[in-house]
Amino acid sequence: MPVIVESLAQATAQDRQDLLKIYADAPTWLLAPFTDVEALVEAGLNAGTLLAGRFNDRLLGAAWVERKADGWQLSRLCVRKLTRGRGVGQRLLDEAQRMAVMAGQPLRLAIPADQPEVRQRAERAGLSLDEHC
Repeated sequence: MPVIVESLAQATAQDRQDLLKIYADAPTWLLAPFTDVEALVEAGLNAGTLLAGRFNDRLLGAAWVERKADGWQLSRLCVRKLTRGRGVGQRLLDEAQRMAVMAGQPLRLAIPADQPEVRQRAERAGLSLDEHC
């Protein structure tokens, strides 16, 4: 069964628990400017920016996709630690790129300027970057 990617408009109680577990595995720089995982998840749900990867009714990964006038921006991509290396993150990236192309918009990956490793991986994947911080 493949990973199903969806815009998370309405989260169930289980979805919220899964999102908390996903972002609990995130490096601290990914949470900024939020004070904790709960604040990040609530903000993403309230803004309607969460794109999530689901397998067997459970969320395994998530990212924020902000639809701006000058293009789409993907940030805060995170996959649960026990699921990493199985293509969930790539599936989220691929689907975000497909959705952006269908909307006639470019997709840029937002990364902090102080994360050269993330920058290098994104460049190797051919992603456009939007550095901040």
